[in-house]
Amino acid sequence: MPTTSNITPLYRLSAPNLPSSPRVCRDTVAAVLDAAGAGALADTARLLVSEAVTNVHRHAGNTRVIHVDVLVQDGAAVIAVKDNDPDGMPLRCPPNPQGEGGRGLLLVEELAHRWGVTWFGGPEADRKQVWFEVRAPES
Repeated sequence: MPTTSNITPLYRLSAPNLPSSPRVCRDTVAAVLDAAGAGALADTARLLVSEAVTNVHRHAGNTRVIHVDVLVQDGAAVIAVKDNDPDGMPLRCPPNPQGEGGRGLLLVEELAHRWGVTWFGGPEADRKQVWFEVRAPES
């Protein structure tokens, strides 16, 4: 039987691509962080997960299931939101002051320690993940 010292602290959630999924995913990630002793990261993670999953719901219509991975290690969490839409790099758009959207990538850039996009499936990618790392603020 493996000991807890050699188990990777990776948690995985699969959710249907529904309007309720951003809420379910952000609440689940917050619960995982709290249970893993990284509750201080939960507020930032909730916001960024909500933005990433909402983006999948709005723009990756061919994605039936959204996958969210959470790796908690060394006082940080790396969270990846995966979809089946390999097209396009997430773009920063100037937000409309009266609009409800357009701020997701700005928030990720501002609040994540680092972030990026990874494509899967070889030269003809068939899916991607947007990932970001959150850390507690340094004192």
